[in-house]
Amino acid sequence: MGDNKQVMSGYSLPPVWTKLKQHAAFPRFTHDERARYNFLANLNRYLATVIAPGVQVAYEQRVEPAFKAEHGRSFQSRHELRDAISRDPYYQLWAALRRCTMEMRQQNGRAAVLRQAEELAQRVEKLLEGNEAILRLKPGFVVPAYLRHVDNHLMPGSYHTEYFEGDVSNAANYDSGLFVTSGGMLGSLTDGGGRAIAKWVRENYPDFKPKRILDVGCGLGHNTLPLAEAFPEAEVWAIDAAAPMLRYGAARTIALGVKNVRFVQMDAEDMSEFPDGYFDWVQTTMFLHETGGKAIHKIFREIGRVLAPGGLTLHIEQPQYTPEMSYFEQFMRDWDAYYNAEPYWGHMHDLQPEDLLEEAGIPRSHFLQVGVRAVNDLDNSNGVQTREDYGRSPIWNVFGGWKPR
Repeated sequence: MGDNKQVMSGYSLPPVWTKLKQHAAFPRFTHDERARYNFLANLNRYLATVIAPGVQVAYEQRVEPAFKAEHGRSFQSRHELRDAISRDPYYQLWAALRRCTMEMRQQNGRAAVLRQAEELAQRVEKLLEGNEAILRLKPGFVVPAYLRHVDNHLMPGSYHTEYFEGDVSNAANYDSGLFVTSGGMLGSLTDGGGRAIAKWVRENYPDFKPKRILDVGCGLGHNTLPLAEAFPEAEVWAIDAAAPMLRYGAARTIALGVKNVRFVQMDAEDMSEFPDGYFDWVQTTMFLHETGGKAIHKIFREIGRVLAPGGLTLHIEQPQYTPEMSYFEQFMRDWDAYYNAEPYWGHMHDLQPEDLLEEAGIPRSHFLQVGVRAVNDLDNSNGVQTREDYGRSPIWNVFGGWKPR
């Protein structure tokens, strides 16, 4: 209890939702819809800062001692730990609240965008008029099965569902709601990850001047645009399987005045329309954990093929599970795999990044790994260090490497 009092004394409110930049493609919200988003952003921050630390207390004081008393040993995997702690009432409280906040966030956003779906589609269409070169969708494109079968982040229809021709509803839902799940920690354009990696590359490799950059699994292009802005002379390609995300993302890019990005519908397992060695930099940002088990290996082989000799590939993700990471931390980070419709999360984080990069032709001697913190122009922490939330914190693991010449 004392630990929670200490955390509570340092609790800081997240920024208000209206701090988000209201670009020309952005959905319009009523007073009540904004209020619900602000409530949920605050609840997310409260759960991460005040409630989540109690799960560790429950584990250390009740769950682990009871397991040792019964079995005469400690846990031997995160899965074993999960089976035991799932019966603990405090964990059940935290997990249920966290699940409910995501469901409420999705349903509030969904209701808001569906009531204006046709208007949003018309605004996006108008923004794209005369700018057709920025977007290329493929009639008859088949979304990979591992994406079709999952409502990622509990969003009905996930990223790819279109309710009518030209629809962008789910994309607008995602754009407006990511602020809520991150507690405003990614900035006014929720692009903190892209800004962080662009800043890191420019500071650490000042002579690196990529001519072509590829963002794989770009979604709306939240994290693509900072790369394009950091390297305005570069030709930036952003690929994704979801037409609504690409359509909305292209309109959003136009609305924000970025000129050097092209959005293309493509399955990252087959990027054959790009020649070998075409890109100087290939990037993914919080994408790999949403790829199916076999797909991730095909994607890395394709990344290696399209990456030029001497080129750079970087991948922003939550930390991999390693022998050095406690079973408790692995278990907490695995929550999304079971309760947030992220079924590939655990498998992806069990893989070792050095092995994935070898599949892309990056030898272990060229491997690099760093931690970056999202660049946030809305920092409202007032100097308070918030607790790690095992998946919501804007501090990420970046791994990658340079392809040999």
